[in-house]
Amino acid sequence: MATWSEFESAEPELAANARALLYRDGSGKAMLATVRGDSPPHINPISVGIVGDELCAFIFPSGKLTDLTSDGRYALHAHLDLREPNELLLRGRVRELTDSDVRATAIAAWPFEPDDEYRLFAFDIETVLVGRRDSPNEWPPRYTRWRSGA
Repeated sequence: MATWSEFESAEPELAANARALLYRDGSGKAMLATVRGDSPPHINPISVGIVGDELCAFIFPSGKLTDLTSDGRYALHAHLDLREPNELLLRGRVRELTDSDVRATAIAAWPFEPDDEYRLFAFDIETVLVGRRDSPNEWPPRYTRWRSGA
């Protein structure tokens, strides 16, 4: 697994593309898929941010928090814009960030003010997949993949 900064150091151009897709409307938005046991995946919209070395998110007490604390695996997809249908998928495991200074830095950068019920997680990255298309009609996308430790 790699932190965002480790991914960025290993593949700067791919990381720049991934960042642009996460922040395509100015704030980090994505769809988070989580799993728990034999249950089907749960998919939820979330706000994400690159803060310091980490890709992170504040998670409110919910099914996705239960999934992340009990299993930890995730898949994260950037929102798709049909006018520019480039794709981003990240997969890996989360780790909770409990340091108060790290939390304060993340809160200062966040588009809303998370209260004490929100827990802060870093998304450690195992795989990144970016699909590029020059137009909505181009198919298939040109995929670029990166794997941590590969």
